[in-house]
Amino acid sequence: MKDREKEKKSRKRISSIGLKPRVAIIVVLSLVMTAVMIIRLFTLQIINGENYDENHTMQILRTKTLKPTRGEIYDVNGKLLAYNQLVYDVTMEDSGSYGSSRDHNLALNGILYNAIKVIESHGDSVSDDFQISLDADGQYVYNVKGFNLSRFKADLFGYKTIDELSPKQTDMSAADMIALLCSDKYFGIGTESVRKADREKWNLPESYTPEEVLKLCHFRSLLQQNSYQRYNAITIASDVSSETVSQLLENTGELKGIQVTEDYKRVYNDAVYFAPIIGYTGKVSEDELKDLQQKDSSYDSTDVVGKVGLEKEMETSLQGKKGSETIYVDNLGRTLSVDSIRQPQAGDSIYLSIDADLQKVCYQILEEYIAGIVWANIVDTESINTEYITSADQVRIPVYDVYYSLFENNVLSVSHLSNADASDNEKEVYLQFQKKAASIFKDLKSQLTSDTPTIYNDLSDEMKVYQSYIVDTMLPNAGILNTEAVDKTDQTYKAWKAGTISLKDYLSYAISKDWINIDGIVQQTSYMDSNEVYSSLADYIAADLLKDTDFCKHVFRYMLMEGSLSGSQMCLLLFDQGVLKMNEQDYNNLSDGSLSAYDFIRDKIYNLEITPAQLALAPCSGAIVVTDPSNGAVRACVTYPGYDSNRLVNEMDSDYYNKLATDLSSPFYSRATQELLAPGSTFKLVTATAALSEGVLSLGETIYCSGIFEQTDKPIKCWIYNEGGIHGTEDLVAGIKNSCNFFFNTLGYRLGSEGGTYNDDDGVKKLQQYASLYGLDSKSGIEVPETSPHLLTYDAVRGAMGQSDNAYTVSELARYVTTIANSGSCYDLSLISKTTDSNGNTVTEHEPKLHSQVSMPQEDWNAIHEGMKQVVQNSSAFTGYSGVSVSGKTGTAQEVVTKPNHALFVGYAPSDKPTMALAVRVANGYSSANTAAIAKDVVNYYFNQKDLSELTPGHAIQVQSGNTRND
Repeated sequence: MKDREKEKKSRKRISSIGLKPRVAIIVVLSLVMTAVMIIRLFTLQIINGENYDENHTMQILRTKTLKPTRGEIYDVNGKLLAYNQLVYDVTMEDSGSYGSSRDHNLALNGILYNAIKVIESHGDSVSDDFQISLDADGQYVYNVKGFNLSRFKADLFGYKTIDELSPKQTDMSAADMIALLCSDKYFGIGTESVRKADREKWNLPESYTPEEVLKLCHFRSLLQQNSYQRYNAITIASDVSSETVSQLLENTGELKGIQVTEDYKRVYNDAVYFAPIIGYTGKVSEDELKDLQQKDSSYDSTDVVGKVGLEKEMETSLQGKKGSETIYVDNLGRTLSVDSIRQPQAGDSIYLSIDADLQKVCYQILEEYIAGIVWANIVDTESINTEYITSADQVRIPVYDVYYSLFENNVLSVSHLSNADASDNEKEVYLQFQKKAASIFKDLKSQLTSDTPTIYNDLSDEMKVYQSYIVDTMLPNAGILNTEAVDKTDQTYKAWKAGTISLKDYLSYAISKDWINIDGIVQQTSYMDSNEVYSSLADYIAADLLKDTDFCKHVFRYMLMEGSLSGSQMCLLLFDQGVLKMNEQDYNNLSDGSLSAYDFIRDKIYNLEITPAQLALAPCSGAIVVTDPSNGAVRACVTYPGYDSNRLVNEMDSDYYNKLATDLSSPFYSRATQELLAPGSTFKLVTATAALSEGVLSLGETIYCSGIFEQTDKPIKCWIYNEGGIHGTEDLVAGIKNSCNFFFNTLGYRLGSEGGTYNDDDGVKKLQQYASLYGLDSKSGIEVPETSPHLLTYDAVRGAMGQSDNAYTVSELARYVTTIANSGSCYDLSLISKTTDSNGNTVTEHEPKLHSQVSMPQEDWNAIHEGMKQVVQNSSAFTGYSGVSVSGKTGTAQEVVTKPNHALFVGYAPSDKPTMALAVRVANGYSSANTAAIAKDVVNYYFNQKDLSELTPGHAIQVQSGNTRND
């Protein structure tokens, strides 16, 4: 009853306010729901709004590339040559949140600055591949040019293409670029906006050194390029020490974003012996990337690829297949979680046909023989008057050329002479240099400003060298003399080249013709007349020459010649600058004159303390290629000198690279596969083949050598005639054995004579035809860069004995002699034996490829083989030799009379059933007896006929001096 009464009262109250019961219920429910929604929205937006906002923006799916492990390289016997070594890298992600760009700059600069300090405090170094560096004067300069420089600038300004660069941006100097990057608009490095409190918070210095500025700009620019992909870390340092790793890990709280990651660096065993074949890896360039993406679109700008050698040629096999990691990131690119991973696939391993032990021994033999040739031909004189040289046989090496080469090839440092820590001897040498330089500059200034300057032809030889250097090297290198703008048909230009005008007259004229860019010297030139412009140029030349290291080297040459710099002082500098380990006795004996500089330097050359490569004299280089005659497999492919590719891979040693690039012995130049030189008498076997096949010579037929072949416009002397003899009657075997020029001149003449009339083109075409069958018309097939051969194009009579314009690489001569060794099968050469996957399963196996076939009756082959066998039996280099029988052919090629002859040998062994063939060449090696001796020692090693200590004693191998010729 009471409940009913309450309900009635309630209804009355509701009625009293004008609401029906059902409507009232709806209103109440609406109010409750509204309140709940308000509370919920307050919780979402006010209490948890920031967290929900972050969680919402974070859920972006991205794919991260996982790099594969590069394949390894082995020799034919499974000896490891190139592999990947586990190392620790220091990387950085921009993973923080910042209230402003100023806070962002302070944080990143502080983290980077302190991380770099930790790295360098333990003797490690940071990456230095920034496109801006410091020059010798401490000025900021670009170290790239052309497209690469434009691409660098476009990246910094955030452009996709270089066409978006404004003229101002395109022309911006390196110093201005650094200033811009350091400004608050960019990275805020050392600006006035950085307060003391900021420096204390982030442990930043009051000021930065130029080197520190470069490093910060470098890494900040890399981070900037990843600003929308912060999950992609940049590498600050590679292969750091365990001490660096420990300290960085202990300071992860302060160094936010800094990580220590596992990586692999490429390592090369016995690098110096294999560098020209294997090469090295490095970060991909723009041009390389374009080429590689045509083969595999997965390549990107962060990849490390083969730069030269087999590392480059076999890149796609060695590289492997990339994997991927799918991750969730926030709207700033910071990693939240990993969704999935696809593991990368390691690259294939390559097994070479090269025998690593044979390769090393060939290199050592080559170096010791070249040292012996240099040692034997040094004479104790200042110079040799080339005006009186009529044959390369007369050439020797003046010891003063040896002294000067130490400066010329940068064995000794010119700049160190003026350093604060220079020795007393260095200081004295520099003092004499200053005196000499002052005299030279006075004379030059006089010539540049005189009203009656001396014409070039009337100058002293020394002054001619200096003035030629100014015009030919100094001004073009500085971008002041535009050689492309010079009109080579201009009469004044021709007068300068003829030496009939003065330097002043030529430069004044060059200014008037706008060949001179004076803007590089004087900023405001619009109000200057031609005399003022010339005066500024003259001042620049006089002032800048002293800074020019190459010009200073010329000064040292004349100091040596005139006696103001002695040979003993030069030898002492080797100790002073650490080229040689200090020997107090030698130092004192050189100083007091009891040990002559001539004896001292020859002793160091003999003991290989100073190598032929360091001297870069003639000779300083050579090559050996050893093959398997049954299939063309290359067992050794040696170039001397080599280089240490470990210093160029991973983090490149820029100083070492620059030293190699300017080294006059050209270590980057493969003497085995790239150097084209005349074959000399080794080509006579082509002529023999052509003569027998064309029927202009029959077996048993004889030719009488009278010493001079006179059936040509310019008579040709046989080599024996120059020694007062003749060969007399010879058949083919004797002609080959004696390497008789007359005999092969006759065959060349017959090849061009049809119907009794000589036609040179006919003779040339026939020689070309048979040379082509031996593979001398094309590259050998070897898998590294090789220069195309050059078949003779004229003078069949001289071409028949290896002259004319015949020119081949050692690898091409190796294929040629390999074809002779197996009696006619010309195989393409190959460095590859097989490739395997990461589990050791064979992927590909090399199959011999036949290039061509030389078809001759066996009796014809027998005659050629017998002649080559008798060459070796008759060779002084093989006197006393008692090993397996060897067949071969020597060759001597004269390029110019003022340089030693090139020396060659091609051959094979054993003579009856060859299992190895080889080609040896020493450019400017004086005598083919030297290359025959090298070949003999290679054969001795190959067939285990001599102890290794006898073949490579560790010092120069003595040879006979001079250019003895019998081919």
